Amino acid sequence: MAKAVWKGTLTFGLVSLPVALYPATESHAVRFHQLQRGTTDRVRQRRVNERTGEEVPFEDVVKGYELAEGEYVVVEPAELEELSPGRSRTIEIGGFADLAEIDPVLFDKTYYLGPADPATAKVYQLLVEALAHSRRAGIAVFAMRGKEYLTAVDSTDGLLELRTMHWADELRDPQQEVPDLPARRRDFNRTELATAEQLIEMLSVAWNPDDYHDTREERVRALVEAKAEGREVALSTGAEPEATELTDLVDVLRRSLAEARAARGTGPKGGRSGTAGGSGTAGTAGRPRTVGAAGTVRAAGRPGTAGRSETVGAAGTAGTAGTAGTAGAKGGPKRERARRAPEPPEAVEDLGSLTKAELYRRAAALGVPHRSTMTRDQLQYALKAAARPRRKLGKAS
Repeated sequence: MAKAVWKGTLTFGLVSLPVALYPATESHAVRFHQLQRGTTDRVRQRRVNERTGEEVPFEDVVKGYELAEGEYVVVEPAELEELSPGRSRTIEIGGFADLAEIDPVLFDKTYYLGPADPATAKVYQLLVEALAHSRRAGIAVFAMRGKEYLTAVDSTDGLLELRTMHWADELRDPQQEVPDLPARRRDFNRTELATAEQLIEMLSVAWNPDDYHDTREERVRALVEAKAEGREVALSTGAEPEATELTDLVDVLRRSLAEARAARGTGPKGGRSGTAGGSGTAGTAGRPRTVGAAGTVRAAGRPGTAGRSETVGAAGTAGTAGTAGTAGAKGGPKRERARRAPEPPEAVEDLGSLTKAELYRRAAALGVPHRSTMTRDQLQYALKAAARPRRKLGKAS
């Protein structure tokens, strides 16, 4: 059981609720010690006075802000703590906002917010239910470990969660940070856009985090075990995928769509449809693909736990796929040209008749943030909200 990293009081209006903050995530990364090459001697880092070379005890370390070279303003840790004494013990909700209006790039880290006093369980549960029904999050500022945080407190499956956020002035301007960022354009060939949309729809999945795992960590552990047993380990990085040429874009999209259809068992006649975990998907440019337990195709590097990897040939065929790669191209353009851009879900049908998985897929298509933590009712609400552009990256040409 994790220890609370902070304890204090959550307030909204005149209501006060003692709470404790618990980390919601943990790292399973393989940890190494630093050693001097050729020995088993540990290499350690110490706080050393650069003038005398002597180690400095932690309690003698203070903060120093440099005004000029060699000239500092010295600040004691206690002085920093006293700057916001109230906020270091209180999470004061100043207002409630729709999570769908918060740009996901602002979110940093998630914590569980639990009750610190069993006697206040009813107040805790009341806030959980009120947030769930309002589908809003409390916006608050509080201080922890000498730093002030902007946070969002919301309700998920009977639990309060607190998400720390970056301040607005901490966001970098993509126009300044991303070199050669192209201006947005609307003049795509109709076939290109329609085929890309069909491919996205065909590759849509119901989000399940258990389907994905850290394969690099597994390889690191395997490397350590092999070296401990004195076995040689063959290391291979694989070939870098080549960029798709503009002249090949439509053809690559069509072959990708044929591959996805085959994996779903909906391939056109003339090709052999693949099933979950089996081969029989048409490939693109020799890139490895993974077929998951549900028969959906995922890009290499994000394998499902029940998936099976296969490498496809440059001609667009794999395993016993037969002519699925070429058959997907025949007759395809007519259907693609006839396909219209998807309408908002509420304009197509009553959202109440859809399953949670179907609601999730639509939320994913609209880029609804935090959809993986939403209940079925919350997904319906989020889908009914108008999609709002997050930031302008350039004028459409």
